[in-house]
Amino acid sequence: MLEQTVTDFIKVLSSKEPVPGGGGASAAVGAFAAALGMMVGNLTIGKKRYAEVELEVMEINEELHRLQQRLVQLAEEDAKAFEPLAKAYGLPKETEAEQREKERIMEECLHTASLPPLNMMESILQVMQFLRILGEKGSRIAISDVGVGILFAKAALEGASLNVFINTKVMKNREKAEIMNEKANAMVQEGKALEAEIYEKVLEQII
Repeated sequence: MLEQTVTDFIKVLSSKEPVPGGGGASAAVGAFAAALGMMVGNLTIGKKRYAEVELEVMEINEELHRLQQRLVQLAEEDAKAFEPLAKAYGLPKETEAEQREKERIMEECLHTASLPPLNMMESILQVMQFLRILGEKGSRIAISDVGVGILFAKAALEGASLNVFINTKVMKNREKAEIMNEKANAMVQEGKALEAEIYEKVLEQII
């Protein structure tokens, strides 16, 4: 899905098609955050001023590229997970047997649909950690791009969390739902702290 042009992706996103939705958009924004980090890295590599950190930055760029590709993959997984869930909502429930079967299928689909956004959050948090390092060691001429990247990453992180919560809210297995909620909430709090720290440091250098 994200291998389309940006224009095509936005066009489909704005339509009434069920996918891509908030999950795919969150993955896309997270991939943009990773790309911004890579740009900072590329502006750092090869410069005499940053020779001491060049190897580290090269390794960071490799990791950011891996995370970027992972987020693209997760956008696809998110779309694939939504299709059976959408069908499950339309299952008949006229008889008790149909109701039980619908609940069983719904529970399975809701859990499955929660996994891609949870995985997105994990990848986005890693992007944020690398942006923090680039904010400290990367090219000063691109420090504002670290700031844009961390803002994108926070939006992507919280956007993905909403796609977890909307599914766990209606799960019958509350123990399983709360485990996922706690994991998502912990990542949101970690991401908020990272964003506040990194963004403040960026502002200190440009204002």
